[in-house]
Amino acid sequence: MDARSRRAGDWSAGWLWRKVNEGKVEGVVQAKPVLVVEDNPDDEALALEAFRRKGVVNPVVVVRDGKAALDWLLAVLEDESRQLPALVLLDINLPLLDGIEVLRRINSHPQLATLPVVVLSTSSEARDLRDCYGAGASGFVCKPVEFAAFQDAVGKIADFWLDLNIPPPPD
Repeated sequence: MDARSRRAGDWSAGWLWRKVNEGKVEGVVQAKPVLVVEDNPDDEALALEAFRRKGVVNPVVVVRDGKAALDWLLAVLEDESRQLPALVLLDINLPLLDGIEVLRRINSHPQLATLPVVVLSTSSEARDLRDCYGAGASGFVCKPVEFAAFQDAVGKIADFWLDLNIPPPPD
C-alpha cells in the first residue's frame, strides 16, 4: 500500500478512480463529479484543460450562474442515482445569484453543508475573502493570469480535494 492510499483511504473517489485507470481496482462505482460554477467561457476552458492535463477522471459539470448551481445541486439530492460533487469550484461574480449567496445557501442546507467549495476568483480583496470564508468557503484561490500558473493552481486544488482530502463518510 502506498502513502497516498494510506492517507486517502480506499473509499476516496479521486484516489480510487485513478487506481481504476491504472488497472489496480475493478468493478467500482463512478467517481463523484466536480461542479464548476463559472460564467466566463475562457476561464471555464482553462479549468477544464487544467483538469485534463492533471489526469482528473471525475466527470466535470459546468454551470454558468449561481441559480443554475443551486438548481443542479438540489436536483442531485432528488435523484438517488446521482452523486453530489466531490468538489465545487465557484466564481464570486456570477449572474442571477452571486457566489457569496451560493455559499450561504449551500452551507445553510443540511445535506449540502459539508460539500467542499473552493472559490476561484480574480479578486484578492480582503472584503471578498472575509465574505467568502464567512459564508462557508472551504478555500479561496486567486485566479492566476498566466495559463501555466492557472493550470498549476487548479492542479493543486485537484490534488488536495480529489486525492488527499478525506471527505466525511456517508450518513
